[in-house]
Amino acid sequence: MLQLLKRNLEQWWLLTDVEWKMIFDKAQFLKVKKHHFLQTAHAGPLYECFVLKGGFKTYILTENGEEHILFFPFANEWVCDIEAFYYNKPARFNIRAVEDSEVAVISLNEKNELFKKIPKLQQFHIRMIEKSNLALQERLIDMLHKTARERYADFLNRYPQKQRKISDKDLSSYLGVTKEFLCKIKKEYSRKGFDIKQKSPKTPGKLYCAISGIFLFINTLYT
Repeated sequence: MLQLLKRNLEQWWLLTDVEWKMIFDKAQFLKVKKHHFLQTAHAGPLYECFVLKGGFKTYILTENGEEHILFFPFANEWVCDIEAFYYNKPARFNIRAVEDSEVAVISLNEKNELFKKIPKLQQFHIRMIEKSNLALQERLIDMLHKTARERYADFLNRYPQKQRKISDKDLSSYLGVTKEFLCKIKKEYSRKGFDIKQKSPKTPGKLYCAISGIFLFINTLYT
């Protein structure tokens, strides 16, 4: 699994064996059982995390206990509550395992130490932020301009391996629709005949909360 981290970090710059030893000395490796938390809102410690195995859901929790899911980071993806991690603010997001998972994590102090010793990692960090911004932009555009059927079809095309591991309840939250309407979409999709442009029934509460969560995440990048 460490080879997965190596391939991810070496997408643009190769690292020496000495540099990799420094990285592994600073990082921690954690196992997180299904349904257990990697991070909870308003709690610490906070890490930047690379998923080596398994998957998580990143979400905000409303006052009435309803989850609004922003992302599903799985193996070979990064996950981080950016504002809390970089600006030492209370965590806003919950990060919970959807299956037994393993992650490599690093604290901000340890990451800054690595930046001093391995300057090329700063360029990798910039690329990570760029990719994060692009993903947020695409997610927001999808929620604002695409039908629920389009969003579901896009999710299957982009993340076919994730769909099999995510519950209908979680996926409906991510898409901004009710669980019942998602079941209807899945039945139509299985028949390979539905019109993805067909308008969805109005679910303003679900959609508003989903979009609000995305804006909240974007705000953490620029404040």
